[in-house]
Amino acid sequence: MKKLFVYLIVVALVFTLAVPVLAGPPDPSIGVNVLLNTELTDDILSELGSHGRVIDMLVELNAVTMKIKSSKLQGIKNLPFVDTANPDAERKGSPIDTVAASSMIEGRSTWNLDAINITEVGMNNRTVEYDGTGVYVAVLDTGLVDSWRQYFPEERIAEEYAISFGGGGGEAGTVSTQPNKWEHDQNSHGTHVTSSIIGYSLGGAPVNGVAPNATIIPVKVLNQNGSGWSSVVARGIMYVTELKKGPLADYPVVINMSLGGSALDAIEKAAIDKAVEAGVIIVASAGNEGELGMGYPGAYEPVISVAAAGLVKEFDTGTWWYLMDVSDPFDEGEFYIADFSSRELDGQYLDVTAPGSYVVGPYQVNSGQISYYYLSGTSMASPHVAGVVALMAQKDPGLTAAEAESYLESSANDLTGVERTKDGAGLVDAAGALSLTP
Repeated sequence: MKKLFVYLIVVALVFTLAVPVLAGPPDPSIGVNVLLNTELTDDILSELGSHGRVIDMLVELNAVTMKIKSSKLQGIKNLPFVDTANPDAERKGSPIDTVAASSMIEGRSTWNLDAINITEVGMNNRTVEYDGTGVYVAVLDTGLVDSWRQYFPEERIAEEYAISFGGGGGEAGTVSTQPNKWEHDQNSHGTHVTSSIIGYSLGGAPVNGVAPNATIIPVKVLNQNGSGWSSVVARGIMYVTELKKGPLADYPVVINMSLGGSALDAIEKAAIDKAVEAGVIIVASAGNEGELGMGYPGAYEPVISVAAAGLVKEFDTGTWWYLMDVSDPFDEGEFYIADFSSRELDGQYLDVTAPGSYVVGPYQVNSGQISYYYLSGTSMASPHVAGVVALMAQKDPGLTAAEAESYLESSANDLTGVERTKDGAGLVDAAGALSLTP
């Protein structure tokens, strides 16, 4: 799924030994991410150290994070071995709307799965052959709540690979791993996102997911408030990349990032490039900024970005979310593009649209208390597409990011008659995308 920080320049008179002195503008310490154009060496580290404190190194990316005075940033940018340097960018993953879902019923399909041709209304009505078996989906988010085992089968969560990263240049500086914190989330965002991919238990009864037999790797990169830093996100991406190059080399790997901010961070971009090169397919939310444009990393071209749509007849009845039968063949008049869903601006790349308005899933406002909520946001749309990519990768384990994006865009249902995000950003059609996948 960033904030613009505005610093007030305050001029103050400081009196020392009764002699008035005019203080200059404040020079706060900031965390910065520095991407090099060459290999990281001791001499480079020494030179960087003269501008501030090097607090973390990402050797695979030829990058470092630093703590510096803000006035030193331009000097670092001017160094001949520096490709890019920018303040560590804040990342947000929180949805924009929360409404309690009180009318749950066992074992039903949901409108959002029907809308993308995964199920038909009713029980046990999957309409696609594939279920995500053998595919790993890393969910870079807030982690899972303590009670995740009451929502998800243990077999679907890769506990051996689950991890939590914390810190970041904007906070403590060094990015660190935090044992077991991935399953002690107090935010619930990552739990709801996961539920759209693999489904969830509703009082012991199953509710379907896009790819119910995919295996989820929880990677906590956002804190308990649902926010974090690009340096931490980059660490999470690189962690998944190393899994793909190592123990998961023989398996398709997808990343879902229901998070973002206003600018593309240098080392986050480099981490994405490395991941895609290694065969990882990355899906991310477009952002919840409407006409102000897309968030990053979703707007970065190699990432499959997802806008959010809703159902026009939502709330016609109290049972609409699981009993409303979405038209087949597709009827564009049944859908709308959510007002909050970010639109594409020049230099940004929006690929597809998916259900992201009033999606039901597990979400706890009180720790340990089982509950389910409607959530709205492109955070909810992205995991639908990540799940569809998992189905495609099950069919073609050698599927590349470029191929997945092409098949998704080519098969998406046209939304010409609906307020558009951009030409071509149609509503995802799982059956259509699978038909194009070799």
